[in-house]
Amino acid sequence: MSALQISTDKDQLDVELIHRFLSTDAYWSRGIPRATVERAIAGSLCFGGYLDGHQVAFARVVTDGATFGYLADVFVLPEHRGRGYSKTLMNIVMAHPQLQGLRRFSLATGDAHDLYAAFGFAAPTRPQNLMEKFDMDVYSRETVKA
Repeated sequence: MSALQISTDKDQLDVELIHRFLSTDAYWSRGIPRATVERAIAGSLCFGGYLDGHQVAFARVVTDGATFGYLADVFVLPEHRGRGYSKTLMNIVMAHPQLQGLRRFSLATGDAHDLYAAFGFAAPTRPQNLMEKFDMDVYSRETVKA
């Protein structure tokens, strides 16, 4: 088994692969336009996971680098799952210097609670303080502009 190499160099990211996965396979972003993925990457701290120079994993963090971070779009391609790559990716994300000392580091997940719990994530301590504006169908409406 090859070791997963992690890089935060956005120039190495396979944007086509990331868009394809997020728009077709990821339950949280089906139909997301490529231009939206490109904007999300541009505004985030990104982590690409590579085997023999080919991208097989991805994560990004939206952060101010001081007080808040939001972990998003974490995935390992299906054919590479079950080998510990998600844990390797998360170890690197959590150790990144820009993400130390954050007051709040949050995420949303529908299926990977055990993975994130191993890194200290838990249900909100004060859920009554949290609010959101959530639009599950935003990518399917033509009103979304690139």
